[in-house]
Amino acid sequence: MQVSSEFETDILEIIKTRRSRRAFLSRPIEAEKIKSLFEAARWAPSSANEQPWAYIYATADQKELWNRIFESLNEGNKTWAKEAPLLIVSLARKYYLRNGHPNNSAKYDVGAANAFLSVQATQLGLNVHQMGGFDHSMLRQNLNVPENFDIGVVMAIGYAGNPEQLPMHLQERELSPRMRHQQNEFVMNHTFS
Repeated sequence: MQVSSEFETDILEIIKTRRSRRAFLSRPIEAEKIKSLFEAARWAPSSANEQPWAYIYATADQKELWNRIFESLNEGNKTWAKEAPLLIVSLARKYYLRNGHPNNSAKYDVGAANAFLSVQATQLGLNVHQMGGFDHSMLRQNLNVPENFDIGVVMAIGYAGNPEQLPMHLQERELSPRMRHQQNEFVMNHTFS
């Protein structure tokens, strides 16, 4: 696979600057900014305008709820996410509200809402790091998530901190350029061979 840290064409500056950093300041996030994140998610597109997303969040000062989310993270994520002042769990409602049929687009739609939330966070000077490395069954139990919801990702959010506060192997990842597959690796103007 061909990868590059160069932009192949011009894109929005906010997309260019967005990163998934692991170093966070312990500085709390203002309540109005947190509300703004969810307002951005609210306006994401969704199949049949179903808006199948739900979020559970906890700030670091809400220790019990924050710990219920944090303890489900895998050990590698715990080493750095422990400093995040905000943890968010994204959820996808499995069935359409209007007819009870399975919503096969729900996870995709929640991904779009998470992307809107992440772009809004970048605009507000915040960093979002989405994680799939967590114990799904523990998190479901800790948060009493009903079976009609799939768990998406856990997001650690906060103001970017100093990479030197991280273990050495993560400092290197934090400071390295973002690498992406080049477009010719995933964009086709033909059928699969």
